[in-house]
Amino acid sequence: MTAAITLPPVLCSSPIPPTSRFKTLSCTKRIFDDVNEHYYVRKSMNNWDKFYKRHQSKFFKDRHYLEKDWGKYFSNTDDAAIAASGKVLLEVGSGAGNTIFPLIAAYPKLFIHACDFSTEALTLVKSHSQFYENRINAFICDVVNEDLCGKILPSSVDVVTLIFMLSAVSPNKMPFVLQNLKKVLKPNGHILVRDYAVGDSAQVKLESRNQIISDNFCYRGDGTCSFYFSEDFLLNLFREAGFETVDMSTYCRQVNNRQQNMAFERYKSKWSFWHSLFHCSKLTFY
Repeated sequence: MTAAITLPPVLCSSPIPPTSRFKTLSCTKRIFDDVNEHYYVRKSMNNWDKFYKRHQSKFFKDRHYLEKDWGKYFSNTDDAAIAASGKVLLEVGSGAGNTIFPLIAAYPKLFIHACDFSTEALTLVKSHSQFYENRINAFICDVVNEDLCGKILPSSVDVVTLIFMLSAVSPNKMPFVLQNLKKVLKPNGHILVRDYAVGDSAQVKLESRNQIISDNFCYRGDGTCSFYFSEDFLLNLFREAGFETVDMSTYCRQVNNRQQNMAFERYKSKWSFWHSLFHCSKLTFY
């Protein structure tokens, strides 16, 4: 039995942990020139299906902290039309529903579109006791390769949540994902991101094992992939896609393993981005 203690998160004094935190690799890095052709990237959908088939809905905890962190984005506004019908949210990479079910419980008027490219994940969502078709539209979609407008009306979503989702995408494909989201997001809508940050203990471990696809992009033992974001990378990614940054913060949480007498530092970040009317007017669909 492994005993672990998680200490409260603290705001990092430096947004990007120094490179001195990383262990020196004992063997030559295998960096692939074409990230999208790497075996684990091509097998991503299959590996996530296996993940959810193995773990079901027991791996991730329900994300009740989202109400505290971002409640103002989910609640009704001064807009009379939105206040009457409630906001519309798109959760991309919904997994087993650890984001959507706490949100529909906390916000009675919130309507959620929930998509994932894993059929196993979608089955878990639809079999959940709190799944109601009048409040949740769950569907299969690979936002890297499929147009969201084939599933959702253009300019119809108030808020998009990307909770530990964008890190699973090849960095070469991230710009397309943002342009895809832009099509369904309303003018002045928001994208909320929570994901892994550079310097996370999981990244250190994967790089020490040479499980590297490209810079800050690694693959795990189960074949799933994870990208670790620096603030500069994410800022530039969203800026080039036409978004403005509302808020950005990186947190460090220390986990102590008593049995192994080891401490692990988990670096995670949360960001809010604004899709302004000015940027939206540049899109061909508007």
